[in-house]
Amino acid sequence: MGYITYDGTDIEMDDRILTHLHIVIVQKLRRTECFTMSWAYSAEVGSGRASIWLHPSIPIRFRFDGSRVPSLNPVWLAELTESA
Repeated sequence: MGYITYDGTDIEMDDRILTHLHIVIVQKLRRTECFTMSWAYSAEVGSGRASIWLHPSIPIRFRFDGSRVPSLNPVWLAELTESA
């Protein structure tokens, strides 16, 4: 499990998901696009959902636990980009 640290908050997620999000987030922020990212929490951590506003001026850090880059799904990348 890796995580995104954004504005001092850690958001934990699977490395494969994080890899796809990393690509989409970096592409959008590089173009100075602001957007929201939302996710649901599992019942194991209390359920619920959350959203953050992503902006190029707010530092973001990606931490991957695995040393290998997971395989990428181009369809998933396109869907994530479109939904952001």
